Amino acid sequence: MLSTTTTPSQRRQAFRAGLQSDRLQVFPGAFTPLSIRLIQEKGFDGAYISGAVMAAELGLPDIGLTTLTEVAQRAHQISRMSDLPTLVDADTGFGEPMNVARTVHELEDAGVAGLHLEDQVNPKRCGHLDGKAVVDADTAIKRIRAAVDARRDRDLVIMARTDIRGVEGMDAAIDRAKALQDAGADAIFPEAMGTLEEFAAMRAAVDVPILANMTEFGKSQLFTHQQLADAGVNMVIHPVSLLRIAFGAIERGLDTLLATGTLDDEVAGMQTRGRLYELLDYEAYNAFDDGIYTYNGR
Repeated sequence: MLSTTTTPSQRRQAFRAGLQSDRLQVFPGAFTPLSIRLIQEKGFDGAYISGAVMAAELGLPDIGLTTLTEVAQRAHQISRMSDLPTLVDADTGFGEPMNVARTVHELEDAGVAGLHLEDQVNPKRCGHLDGKAVVDADTAIKRIRAAVDARRDRDLVIMARTDIRGVEGMDAAIDRAKALQDAGADAIFPEAMGTLEEFAAMRAAVDVPILANMTEFGKSQLFTHQQLADAGVNMVIHPVSLLRIAFGAIERGLDTLLATGTLDDEVAGMQTRGRLYELLDYEAYNAFDDGIYTYNGR
């Protein structure tokens, strides 16, 4: 009821342990606080909080228009509703190294288990679009060093994302990943890898865990979890998938309502009221409220 039963520190330790395990960590994207409860109930390892999703929920494109305040608030709302670790997209850190340091503090206070910072120029672009530009190695390294130095909880995972693969190629991506690892990154997020062989090459190049982004309609094929695990990937995210599923259903429902004047044919595919109340833990709230109401002072 109300929120998680674990502390941020416990969830960060669980995240680190999962990344160091021999099992692929699977993090679907949680686009609402309620959706992370469902992700936890289904048995996933954690949840991802996507910058693209946060922007979309505000009706904005994923080009760096969201603010640190908006991201920290949403990260807190989602992280507090589950015992699962959360990894949040911190874009380029919302400014220069000093801004990156403040970003780390705000997201740390929001209760996330980890965050990732990317090496795109600001304003950034969605990682699977053309026309991206990346900063030089020195700037990218300074961002990660600022983040690592700023964290107060040493278990907070600082992940470095590099988008250089789509700009300068795979050799440059490996060089950048090594430099970010040396700067103190706990894990590497190589964006827009094209093949399993590229994931395997990145795995061989660095000593820290690596992440695969399995986003639909992107540059990467939608490899299976087993394929990714066999390539040495430690973690996979499905960042926008639940939002896309939900909005696909919403659009179809609206079309049906407009065409027929009723949603009767859609009811069978809807979540029932009982299932919604189960996820919201209505029974616990009712028991809590009844306890207060009947309290007699003894």
